Amino acid sequence: MCFLSIGVILRTVGSSRGGTVQVERVDWVEVPAGLLCRGTPIDEVERVAVRYADTGVPVAWFRKEAPRAEILLPAFRIARTQVTVGQWAVFAAATGRPVPQAPGDHPVVGVGWDAATDYCRWLGKQFDGLEVRLPTEDEWERAARGEDGREFPWGTQYRTGLANLADLGIGTTVPVGSFPEGASPFGVLDMAGNADEWTSTLYAPYPGAPADVPDVEDWAFDPHVTRGGSFRHDRDLARCARRHGAYERDLAAIGVGFRLAAPAQ
Repeated sequence: MCFLSIGVILRTVGSSRGGTVQVERVDWVEVPAGLLCRGTPIDEVERVAVRYADTGVPVAWFRKEAPRAEILLPAFRIARTQVTVGQWAVFAAATGRPVPQAPGDHPVVGVGWDAATDYCRWLGKQFDGLEVRLPTEDEWERAARGEDGREFPWGTQYRTGLANLADLGIGTTVPVGSFPEGASPFGVLDMAGNADEWTSTLYAPYPGAPADVPDVEDWAFDPHVTRGGSFRHDRDLARCARRHGAYERDLAAIGVGFRLAAPAQ
C-alpha cells in the first residue's frame, strides 16, 4: 500500500470567480490484482435476511447479491476517503458550481452521478490527464472486503462504533476517516457509512441471479449502483456485498457522495 498525503498542494488553477484555487493531492491506496469473492451464495441469502430482519429489509433486496462468484480483478487505485466538501469546493470555485453548507472535512453529499463524473474528469486534467474516475462496483467491493469474503470491511461481525450509520444516532456526516478501526483490509476508510457512494456500474442482475431479481430498478432515481450506505442507513448497508441505489431524489437527505478511483501506477 502507498499513498500521497491529503493537504499537499498539487497545483494552482484558475477560479470561475477570478483569482486562483489550490488543488490537493489524492490519498491513493494501491489495490493489487487479485481475487474478489463477489456477492452472496444463493443458499445463504435467506439466512442473511433473517439476521437483518429487524431492519425491515425484505429478502428480495438481498437476492440481488446472488450468486457468489470469484472475479479476478486487475490492480487499481482507490481514494482512502470519500471526496470532501473542501475538495469539492475547489472544483466548485473553478467551475462555478454550488458548495454544500457543511464542514470542509466532511464528505460531500447531494452530488448527482453526472456531477461526480464531471469532478473526476476535471481532477484528472489537473493531474496531467490521469484517468480519475468512479470505481466500478467490483472494484469497490474488492477494496472493501479484500480476498477473504468477509461480511464487513473490518471483519466478520458487525460492531457499532466502526462506521457512521443509523445505530450511532448522529444523523449527519462526520469528518472522513473518523473510524480508523473500521478500515478495510487494504486500509481504505469509510467503506461503510458516512456517505453512500456512487459507482460507475449500471444496475443489472448478476449472471445466474435468482429468477425474481429485477432486470432494472425503474423506481430508482438513478440507474447506477451505490455502495456502503450513509449516516441514515441501517447496519445491513455496512455489508460489503450489499447492492444499493439512489432511491430518492433528494441526494443530500439520503447522503449520496463518492470516492475516486484510477489505474494502478
